[in-house]
Amino acid sequence: MGMSTGAGDSPGATTREHGLARSLFADPRFGPLPALLVTLTVVTGVVDAVSILALGRVFVANMTGNVVFAAFALVGAPGFSLSASLFALAGFLAGAYAGGLLIARSADRGVLLRAGAAAEVLLAAVALLIAALSGDPGASHGTLHLGAAGAFGTVVTDVLACMLAIALGIQNAVARRLAVPDMTTTVLTMTLTGLGADLRAVRHGTGPGAAGRTAARAALGRRLLAVGAMVAGGAAGAALALRVSPLSALALATALLAVAALGATMASRGATGRGGACGTASWRAFPAGKS
Repeated sequence: MGMSTGAGDSPGATTREHGLARSLFADPRFGPLPALLVTLTVVTGVVDAVSILALGRVFVANMTGNVVFAAFALVGAPGFSLSASLFALAGFLAGAYAGGLLIARSADRGVLLRAGAAAEVLLAAVALLIAALSGDPGASHGTLHLGAAGAFGTVVTDVLACMLAIALGIQNAVARRLAVPDMTTTVLTMTLTGLGADLRAVRHGTGPGAAGRTAARAALGRRLLAVGAMVAGGAAGAALALRVSPLSALALATALLAVAALGATMASRGATGRGGACGTASWRAFPAGKS
C-alpha cells in the first residue's frame, strides 16, 4: 500500500494528540474551561487552609466535613467553633442559591464562569478588607506564632467564614453547571474514587486498542491534575497562614480569583464570533441534559 498522510499516518500518535493534552487544555468541547477550573481548584485549597488554620477548624468549601465539625462542636470537642461552622453552612447555601440565579441568567458557559468568578473576587476582596482592618493578630502574624490565641475575634471569624463560604457556594454551583469532567473544583471524593478504575483502564483500556487506553490516560490525567491543584493550594495557603499570616493567604486566594475572572472575561470576549477558529460554539454551549 502507498504511503498515507494526515490522520492515517499514525493512529496511535493521533490518538495521543487528542487524548491527555487535548482533554486538559485543547478539547473543543471545553475550550479554556479546564485551565480556569484548575485555578479555582487551587483557590479552594488556599481558602480551606485559611479556614481550618485560622477560623476555628471550619471548612468553607467542603460541607461534608463542615457538618461533621459542627457535630464535634455541639458535643463540646475543643478547638471547634460551632458558630463559624453554622455561619459557613448558611453562607454556602446562600452562595449556591446565588449561583443558581447566575446560571438562570447566563446565556452560555463563558458568561457563567465570568459572572461567577467576578462575584467570588468581590466577596474575597471584602473578606480580605475585613481581615486587614480588624486589627486582630491574624492580620499580621502567622498562626504558628499565636499560641493559644485565635487569629481573629469571634465576630470577624464568623463573618469571614460566612463570606468565604458564599464565594465557594457560588463556585460549586457554577462548576456543577459547567460540567467539565473531574473538575468540580471543591470536592475530590468521586475524583479519588475514579483513580482506581483509571489505573486499571490505563493498562487494559476501556475501548478497542490504543484509543481506549488513551481515553483512560486522559481521565487519569484530569483527576491527578485536580488532586494536585488542591494539594498545591492547600500547601501554599497553609504555609502562608502558618508562617506569614492568614491575611496573606487570603490575598493569594483573591489574586488567583482575579486571574480566573480575567481569563474567563478574555475567553468570552475572544470567542464572540460565530463558530470562531477555536470552536467557540462547542465549548460555550451548556451541555444537554445538565441543570
